[in-house]
Amino acid sequence: MDGNAVVLPLQGVALPEPLPALGELFVSLVRDGFVQVSAFVAVTVLVFSYVQYKTDGKLIRALDEHEHAQPLVGALMGLTPGCGGAIVMMPLYVRGTVSFGTVVATLIATAGDSAFVILALAPEAALYAYAIAFVAAIVTGYAIDTVGLGVGRIDDAVAQLRAARTDGGAVARGGAAAVGSQVHHYDEGPDCEVHDHGETRDAPVMRRLTQGALALWWVAATVGLVAGVLYLLRGAPDVPLELGLDYAGTFTVFGIAGTVLSFYLYFVGRNYVGHGHVGHGQDTFENVYETFTHAAMETSFVTVWVLAAYVAYEFPVFLFSLDIAAVAAAAGILAPVAGALVGLIPGCGPQIVLATAYAEGGIPFSALTANAISQDGDALFPLIAIDKTAAIVASIYTTIPALIVGVTMHAVMGPMFGFGVL
Repeated sequence: MDGNAVVLPLQGVALPEPLPALGELFVSLVRDGFVQVSAFVAVTVLVFSYVQYKTDGKLIRALDEHEHAQPLVGALMGLTPGCGGAIVMMPLYVRGTVSFGTVVATLIATAGDSAFVILALAPEAALYAYAIAFVAAIVTGYAIDTVGLGVGRIDDAVAQLRAARTDGGAVARGGAAAVGSQVHHYDEGPDCEVHDHGETRDAPVMRRLTQGALALWWVAATVGLVAGVLYLLRGAPDVPLELGLDYAGTFTVFGIAGTVLSFYLYFVGRNYVGHGHVGHGQDTFENVYETFTHAAMETSFVTVWVLAAYVAYEFPVFLFSLDIAAVAAAAGILAPVAGALVGLIPGCGPQIVLATAYAEGGIPFSALTANAISQDGDALFPLIAIDKTAAIVASIYTTIPALIVGVTMHAVMGPMFGFGVL
């Protein structure tokens, strides 16, 4: 075989070998982000949106009417593997439907995409770690809504760092955003929505093109979900970059196609199908088509942020040969502290690294649990885009119980390397 090219399963198609290292890494991130994250997010968002459609918005209205149940519901939504359940809760906070304590409870319980790795490789560890995170989520969420836990002081500290600007306009109108209040008071209307690009543009050709892209996006998401499930069942192995009809080729083709279509829908297509306000939680949908469209647009929004986060994390790790897992493993009782601090990083990339390291015996159970509590997953991205101050404060509040629980577990029970690993 020619040393400069590799013939792929799809005859007649060849890629140069080797690809530039950073270029190959980027293509891998484009592919993996969609198959390993977005496809699972799409299912979760679609299920929630479909429930909204079938119940005519009764679920959100029930949350609005039963404030006492909000942190519990938020924790349950966050506990679902992946980030889709947590993502759908973030816009509800800005609309004033749920409390800030609910946001924090959701983020603390968020299992993230690392949950898929732990569930596949260390199911017993996952059961205990996420059960502990669930309890911490409920306790912290209700404590914030009941007594505030000094959230005003954190608000003031964040305000000193920089003047936060929110799309809701609360700060712009001369006041600090009331992130610690029982209900986040933002006015309803266009100013409350994310990425407002005005009314749907009247361009029949572009509308039909976008509708076709939506259909192809759901094909990519469906195939990507199957490929993602098989990937987890196989123990999350490295999948080569190939173009073909086999598993690796399908993984690559539909992963890249899904991300490309997501970028089109997010940056262009949303202007032509009536879903320009990405990140806005709707009470109900008129029909099934609207339900699927909304789910695709929300997931496309997340896909863009996930790829950006992957690049921001993976490129420095690659260029500077960073080994976060090794640092955490050598830290002793500071390991859970490191796990909690890594959880501060938005997105699921670093958390997947730690989950994989745990399954390989590289970090203790205390660090895994601290990370499970602290990590916000991809759910923090919509909150950053909607309300940066709330995102910072929420991250602080998810880290505090992570440090307390993680350090206490390590001191009382020891590191427990390899607990629950298959």
